[in-house]
Amino acid sequence: MTTTSATHLVLIPSYNPGEKVYETVRAARQYWQPVWVVVDGSTDGTAAGLQAMAAEDDGLRVIVLAHNQGKGAAVLHGIDLAAAAGFTHVLTMDSDGQHPAEQIPVFMDASISAPAVMVLGMPVFDASAPALRVQGRRVSNAWANLETLWAGIGDSLFGFRVYPIAPLQRVMRHQPWMRHFDFDPEAVVRLCWRGVRPVNLPAPVRYYRAEEGGVSHFRYLRDNLLLSWMHLRLFLGFVLRLPLLLVKRGVGRF
Repeated sequence: MTTTSATHLVLIPSYNPGEKVYETVRAARQYWQPVWVVVDGSTDGTAAGLQAMAAEDDGLRVIVLAHNQGKGAAVLHGIDLAAAAGFTHVLTMDSDGQHPAEQIPVFMDASISAPAVMVLGMPVFDASAPALRVQGRRVSNAWANLETLWAGIGDSLFGFRVYPIAPLQRVMRHQPWMRHFDFDPEAVVRLCWRGVRPVNLPAPVRYYRAEEGGVSHFRYLRDNLLLSWMHLRLFLGFVLRLPLLLVKRGVGRF
């Protein structure tokens, strides 16, 4: 059963995802309307395929960016358009089929019942998950929890989550970062600093092998350096904010 909403939409940033994107979009549309896809300068032909799907589906909108700008930039473009159209929340999910479309109604219901929070996916890994990725994310999660005084971020990197649009817009417009792979962890830390409480829900994740149509743009050296720089600037911001964060924690606002 497909749920239609005037406040909550599914937003899928997409960059060269291969054929899996069509399966991902169809699965999302099975559970929710509307679904928007922001094609972030893809060169694999999927923009045309998605536009053809949208031409036959009133619940699907495809926004095509001329050049690749990064995941965070694609999300920002999408939430700006969503806010202008009157939406208040977005559920973000990856275009490569890793995220569980069947959990969309569960996450949306949690957001609708508590619209001030951000609903974060807690990944439940199966045997397809690369061990190095699973172990490595623990480091980023530890830093994110330190930077927020353990405000309750279950997983800082998992991109299946529901954001309230207005505070996310304010966060992104006040600094130039979080436009690339650093978007997901930096978004949750900075939103916590602004008093947006995290709520964690479990969500299974599937990593597809190349022969199954899986596409990964993660590069260990490049993206780990990006995350290291991100946590360095977040830690400096944490130190500067620490007195205020302690006060907020003391009065129960953080």
